[in-house]
Amino acid sequence: MLDDTDKRLLAALQQNSHLTTQELSDMLNLSASQAGRRRQRLEAEGYIRNYTARLDPARLGLSVQAFVQVQLGTHGPDQSQSFARLVNLRPEITSAWTLTGDADYLLRVYCEDLSALNSLIHEVLLRHEAVSRVQSQIVMDQFKQDAPLPT
Repeated sequence: MLDDTDKRLLAALQQNSHLTTQELSDMLNLSASQAGRRRQRLEAEGYIRNYTARLDPARLGLSVQAFVQVQLGTHGPDQSQSFARLVNLRPEITSAWTLTGDADYLLRVYCEDLSALNSLIHEVLLRHEAVSRVQSQIVMDQFKQDAPLPT
């Protein structure tokens, strides 16, 4: 069970994962050793899965962000596993979810341009034997960045 100090520690690390033990201890009003032990415990218990850097897509030349809904024509473990393998091989697909409703999958993709998105849809996704329909929504502007999880 998380206490208020654990929640404050997690919130601080979501804002800046480079915080030192001393900086955490100052923020949480704990000794450095207490802050370090809490951080290690939260890592060991799986609350903190990893530490990553957030890159700027525009600086990397990825000017098109889109959400792509995929509907399968045939459903079964083989088709689902085959489609999941395809998704995992494509670096431009940065997130994937299974859904309820009309679409079976929602994919978040980053591409260099519209031509690259078109190729991904028509030459990769629609060519998969289980895919029956693909619908895309191109992001015009992201006015709220991916936010930290509530703690």
